[in-house]
Amino acid sequence: MTTSTPASRPASAPAPLRVAFVGAGRNPEQRHLPGLRAQAGVELRSVCNRSPESSRRVAAAWGIDRVESDWRAAVAAPDIDAVCIGTWPDSHADIACAALAAGKHVLCEARMAADLAGAERMAAAAAARPDLVAQLVPAPHTLAYDDDARDAIRTGRLGRLREVEVVHHHGEFLETAAPLSWRLQSRFSGVNMLTLGIFYEVLLRWLEADARVLDAEGELRAATAARGADLPEALRLRGEFSTLAGAGLRMDLSAIQAGEPRLQIIVRGDAGELLWDGRANRLALRDASGRETELAAARPDAWRVEADFVAGIREGAPVRRTDFATGLRYMRFTAEARGALRF
Repeated sequence: MTTSTPASRPASAPAPLRVAFVGAGRNPEQRHLPGLRAQAGVELRSVCNRSPESSRRVAAAWGIDRVESDWRAAVAAPDIDAVCIGTWPDSHADIACAALAAGKHVLCEARMAADLAGAERMAAAAAARPDLVAQLVPAPHTLAYDDDARDAIRTGRLGRLREVEVVHHHGEFLETAAPLSWRLQSRFSGVNMLTLGIFYEVLLRWLEADARVLDAEGELRAATAARGADLPEALRLRGEFSTLAGAGLRMDLSAIQAGEPRLQIIVRGDAGELLWDGRANRLALRDASGRETELAAARPDAWRVEADFVAGIREGAPVRRTDFATGLRYMRFTAEARGALRF
């Protein structure tokens, strides 16, 4: 007589990684849901979105069995190993801290938190659980160019740094009759303003130095303010990198700019300058004579956020893009800019 035993998992197969989604809007649907489903052994176990209807829609679209009506239930569930947070910044700190306290790994959408206090809570919660992966979704625009940009600066090809300029102009909020974006309302976005934190995060990668804010001037049209907006539609900031011999920082951001969009980062030194053009998808180096050398052009999408998150959990790979300590740095800068803001 023979007896049967339950089928065992092949030795090479990874243990299932069961993920709950709290917030499943545009970026989670475009990136995190497909990115995590593509990883071997990852199970999309539950979803809790802003409404029961949207939760059910996401569950049906992605083959998720369970819909939760309260994010606390999703975070506390014993059959969940990791939580992907895709809500607006106003709830990031509460959800991330609860998830880490419950022993869950965390992948949290940027921006890190609504304010500096929330970011500090998140960083402390992550530090208290070094056995768990706590990862922020990185600023995506320059991922394919970061290594080349950082190398050009580190190896002294620009000479002594003098100034860093960031320009991001587009017309997403130009039409005042369009629905009011949550990004213009501090009750949802907190101190985060336009793409300020996003591109400051990029500068942290390239320069490995922090800046202080000298002044910040915002523009908010009366028609937009009358609809409940209290964050700027355009922002001009001046700052200084004290540890880089006082190199200046200028950031010119506008979501109400008519005409051709612009997306550039220029790092100027006394021996040349580095130019990243996000519209043309190229990175170039100009020497003091004006001669230009292309370092990288039309790179493919370098996004691997979900793969990195899973590797961190399964292999102990350190979080590079982006850990909570780095998030805390960009939140300090953003909070300082919000405090200095004048309209």
